[in-house]
Amino acid sequence: MNRIQTKLKENKKLLSIYFSAGYPSINDTVSIIENLEQNGVDMIEIGLPFSDPLADGPTIQASSTQALKNGMTTKVLFDQIKDIRKTVTIPLIIMGYFNPILQYGVEAFCKKCRQTGIDGLIIPDLPVDVYNDQYKAVFEKYGLINVFLITPQTSVDRINFIDSISNGFIYMVSSASVTGGNSGFGAEQTDYFKRIAKMNLKNPQIVGFGISDNKTFTQATEHTNGAIIGSAFIKHLSNNGVKNINQFVSTILR
Repeated sequence: MNRIQTKLKENKKLLSIYFSAGYPSINDTVSIIENLEQNGVDMIEIGLPFSDPLADGPTIQASSTQALKNGMTTKVLFDQIKDIRKTVTIPLIIMGYFNPILQYGVEAFCKKCRQTGIDGLIIPDLPVDVYNDQYKAVFEKYGLINVFLITPQTSVDRINFIDSISNGFIYMVSSASVTGGNSGFGAEQTDYFKRIAKMNLKNPQIVGFGISDNKTFTQATEHTNGAIIGSAFIKHLSNNGVKNINQFVSTILR
């Protein structure tokens, strides 16, 4: 069983953390991953920097730009994490845009993910229909879970289709905006969380966008299985480097 599927069976609200590989410094990637696991994070999304990150807000965009300036590439990332499974056991997901994967070669990329211990991918700009028709078999060949995003505007038919071809979790975008917005969830988002919960989908749901502290983590997970924090963690890295990660995580899970 894939590590993501095993983790989702745990009876707890899951905390997933996103960061941009190669930020703040090119060689921080592995130490950030190890530190996050040691401090109780359940899953990690490793951002593969890209020059045109459409779904990302200014904080993640800035970290991605700096990571590229630092010299981060797909090859460098795979070289950095080649021994990651000697020290890390929790699920690791690469989140990135399709262009770098296409440039690397989709099957070669999936094969490398398998070799380095990556469990899944989140590719916001890979349409679900294209994935299902052209790439699903390749992902499954290498044991990779592909995670799809839904928003409050996603139709019921589309959600059901995504659920039918998924085998991990569904990434619930809390709003239609980019990452890094909001300081809390209002009635509109809460109604959305409740509406999806009532659909009784076969895949668990994890919420992303707008989660930055214990309050928003608690709100996001009241009707879902977990939450993803990205921009707030990157701001912490910007201010503190890789030090005091324990303080950041403890404020979320207190």
